Parts: sequence; C-alpha cells; structure tokens
Amino acid sequence: MKILYHHRIASKDGQFVHVEEVIRGLEKDGHEVMLVGPPVHTKTDFGHDGGLANKLKKILPKALYEIMELGYGALIAKRLYRAIKVFQPDVIYERYNLYQPVGAMLAKRFNIPLLLEVNAPLKQERIAFYGALGLPKIAAWSERYVWANADLVLPVSEVLADHVRAEGVPEERIKVIHNGVREEVLESFREKTTVLGETITLGFSGFMHLTCGVEWALEVLAERDDPRLRLLCVGDGDVLQGLKDKAAALGVEGQVEFTGLVKREAIFDYVKQFDVALQPDVTDYASPLKMFEYMAAKSIIIAPNKANIREILNADCAVLFEPGDPENFKKALVDTLTHLDEKNALREKVYQHMWRKGFTWDENARRIAKTARGLVESRPLTPHLTQKMANK
Repeated sequence: MKILYHHRIASKDGQFVHVEEVIRGLEKDGHEVMLVGPPVHTKTDFGHDGGLANKLKKILPKALYEIMELGYGALIAKRLYRAIKVFQPDVIYERYNLYQPVGAMLAKRFNIPLLLEVNAPLKQERIAFYGALGLPKIAAWSERYVWANADLVLPVSEVLADHVRAEGVPEERIKVIHNGVREEVLESFREKTTVLGETITLGFSGFMHLTCGVEWALEVLAERDDPRLRLLCVGDGDVLQGLKDKAAALGVEGQVEFTGLVKREAIFDYVKQFDVALQPDVTDYASPLKMFEYMAAKSIIIAPNKANIREILNADCAVLFEPGDPENFKKALVDTLTHLDEKNALREKVYQHMWRKGFTWDENARRIAKTARGLVESRPLTPHLTQKMANK
C-alpha cells in the first residue's frame, strides 16, 4: 500500500522514536510511506526540544498561541493537499495533535481512509500541564471532530481508549496498539545470561525531574550500604545536578553514574546492563517506551501497579508496587534487593512475556497494515485518486 504519514512533532524525543519506528516497520513490511511533517526534525539531533515552537508555547498568552496553532493548519492543509495529489495514497496515517482538524477534513474530502494514532488526550493534558486552555471550546471541538471522523482510532493503551470511547467513538473504530522495540533488538537478547554477577546494577532511563524516582533510589543505596550495588542513570533533565549533589551528600557518588543525554542508537548499550530497572511512576494513560526496553533487556522491573502498566506487565513477570507514595517504591526496591536470587527468575519471564504479547514495532506495523488494507478494500474506488484529483 501507499501510506501518507502525517505528524506535527517539532521535538526529537520519544515521540519521534514512535514515528520513525512505525514508518520503518511499514516499509520493512513492503509498504511505501511518504512522511509529511515539520522539517525541523531532519536537521536536529535526538533530544532537541522543538526549538521556537516550544519557546513560544511557554511565553505567549495561551489564546494567542492556540490561534497560531489553528493558523498553522493552513500550511498543513497545503502540504497534505500537495502530498495527496503527488503520492495518491491508499490511506492516511496521522499522529493526533490538538487544533489539527485539517487531516481529517482532507481525508473526508478525498474519501481516503484515515488511521489516527492517539498518544494522549491532549485537551486534558494541556489543562493539566498549563493550568488552562485559551480556547477551550475550540479545543474540545477539534478533538471530538478528529476522533469522530477517523476511520480507525489507534490509542496506545486501553486507559487512553476509554477517553476516546467517552467522546462517542464506537468500539469497532478503536484498536489499541502499544509501543514496543524492534524484533531484531528483542532477538539479540535471547541468549543473554541472567546470572547475577559481583556487581548489581540498578538502572533508570529517561528524563529526570522532581518525581522521576532517582532520588528515592539514591536513598535506598545509602541505607543499604552495599558495595555491590551500582545505580546507572541514563538521560538528562532539569534536576540532574541536584541528583548529583544528593548522591554526594549521601556519600554514594562512587556507586552512581549519570550518563547525561545519549544517542538513541546507543540506549541499549546502557539498558542491557540493568539487573533491576526502575519505573517509579508513569502517566496514567501512557505506554512508556522505556518499559519495553527494560523488558527486552531482561531486567527485573519495578513499576507502579496502575491500569496502563497492567496492560503490559503483571505480578508474574515484574515487581508491582502501590503508586502514589515514594515509600511504597522504596519498599519494593528493598524487598527486591533482599530477595534478589528469587526475583531474578522474573527476568526471563518478562522477556518471554514480551514475545507472547507481540510488543514489537514490527508486529505493530503488521497490525496497522492489516487494518489499513481492510479499510482500503471496503472502499474499492479509493486506492488511486488520479481522476478525482484531475476533476478537482
């Protein structure tokens, strides 16, 4: 099939990993993909925060910034129209963004099936992170419009699917597709030994902020006073220096390594060292990328007992703790370290669980393509739009 992939991501972070991996999986499966999106990501390195767009969001009045987002839709419409005319796609695959109804409008105009990937309830998320919306009624309309007019909505978790259902999207037009890792990456860890060595590595990867949980792991490290333990923290963040200072104050700086930001292709060079992987908290509706990386690398995973995590893991293959209290996390970590030989069996279990559940980008691409093909076949006049475009 010919798949037009559209997104509005300016940053180059975990969001763009998702974009790249879905496209790679579709192309590997034999499909032709055209990408339409902001050009900034092609000129930046991993970790780029979105540049001007991110700065404007922080400094402009909310209503003004949101009006600019709506105005940007005109440029999006021009790009998509041109892409449809030149590429003549069988389907459009769009990563949902707020104030972005033009993809659904053009798909409807040209009778092209639209698959909509939803990673967050952005209207609700904007309110949670920024306190309010400048144009709440328009935001609510745009979210409902796009979700209602997509032929298929692809949320990344069942919890997120509930948000979509609440807006009136029928069950038959919702298909949950979690995140994952590449099959070749997962295969590369098949023979990895899980025998414990003389050093036990606790690991965390991701952005470090006030509730990332690294500070709690530092406290456990100091309390146990065990020279075998090492904490490896992969990533950057606004509290990185504070965490380094805390490690020094607790007297454990010799047992802690902070790598800073690493290139995306090098992430498994670090994660594969994790004997115990830490997921202290997670957004309620997310499908966290690092969770799948931890699983692939055969780590003992300590994660909050939340509904979206239980979609991915269970108590048979991971250590789940009651969320919302740092002491619960610390207790789970201490219990794991105290009974490490027993918990070590979870490593192979979580790896096999990942294969059984099909948590790979390759499997995701196959699911997406199978669904897209069904939509195309239900519209026999859709696949190529040459005559229709000529008539326009």
